[in-house]
Amino acid sequence: MADPIGRPPRLLHIHGSFTLGGKEARAVRLMNLWGGRAHHYIVSADPDAMNARDAIDPAVMVDFPPPPALKGSPSPAHFRAIGRFMSAFDLVLTYNWGAMDAVMSHRLCAPFMRLPPLIHHEDGFNADEAAGLKTRRTLYRRLALGGSFAVVVPSRKLEDIALHVWRQPDRRIHLIRNGIDVARYAAQPTPGAIPGLIRSPGKLLVGTLAGLRPVKNIPRLVRAVAPHRDRIQLVVVGEGPERGAILAEARRHGIDDLHMAGFLPDPSRYIGLLDIFALSSDSEQFPISLVEAMAAGLPVASMDVGDVVQMVASDNRPFVVADEQALSQALGTLVGSADLRGRLGSANQARARRDFDEAMMVDAYAALYGEALSSPHILR
Repeated sequence: MADPIGRPPRLLHIHGSFTLGGKEARAVRLMNLWGGRAHHYIVSADPDAMNARDAIDPAVMVDFPPPPALKGSPSPAHFRAIGRFMSAFDLVLTYNWGAMDAVMSHRLCAPFMRLPPLIHHEDGFNADEAAGLKTRRTLYRRLALGGSFAVVVPSRKLEDIALHVWRQPDRRIHLIRNGIDVARYAAQPTPGAIPGLIRSPGKLLVGTLAGLRPVKNIPRLVRAVAPHRDRIQLVVVGEGPERGAILAEARRHGIDDLHMAGFLPDPSRYIGLLDIFALSSDSEQFPISLVEAMAAGLPVASMDVGDVVQMVASDNRPFVVADEQALSQALGTLVGSADLRGRLGSANQARARRDFDEAMMVDAYAALYGEALSSPHILR
């Protein structure tokens, strides 16, 4: 459906980086589902971090315009340049701390420029805030977010932070849980869908899907697997700056069959090849990769971060743990019992089917964006 001026709305997406992780996978999925209903423009504060563009359906109207500097010294000229750039669009969508200068620009420039509404999406924190929020960033967020049309969060924990730490009014905060096309993940995985993987005889596959950044703490998972290396082969799907550190950790612990698969699109094709899904992050909120693993019928061993313990089926909750040693013990217990793995996997799949199908998520985003565009049905 076209907007009141006879064309699809122009949606500007501003990311700190656009490498395929949870927030990017969700944004791309919405683009692909909405097809020609909107024209998308995607920019990144890190122009070299753009590989998520490969997951966008070729039929989607999308451009990648050169933006002004999206991070830098907080000067009037810096904010004015971003404000002028945003003024050409119908709706601005910002994502995480890496786009917060754009949010601040909108707050400061809106009284003097004709700017579109802005919706900020906050999905979690990098390693520098995993252990606690930084006071200066908290103050910056409080001020910047005050000019936004809405703040979208996927987890109860982030909702509480937005309310009580960033002090945003309840009417501005929208809790929209991440969802996926659950039925696609229930299908049999595609043999050979993880390129180069040669299964070690007699071992189970324990895997994780993550951008290889410090906050994901994949070296912790390597160490948790190490005591069981005669029974476990570790598979890591994702790309990023921590690749070398992960490989070095594996060498230190005598793991010689770690498979680093790199970035792979469409997890529904391959996540079901794993026997156990593991999550070793220092910080998460509502990880899409966990929902994908549950929908594929996998048992889960995870650090107790974000909403993870509420996401998994109740029987799986004892395997959501507080430290590295407990993560290793959880993996050992799961590896030791095929019946337990089957029972937990079935329970997780049932939970995903009941609570995490994407239809509710898509409808909630379409309604919110439509409200901001003053055209409630434009994305439906």
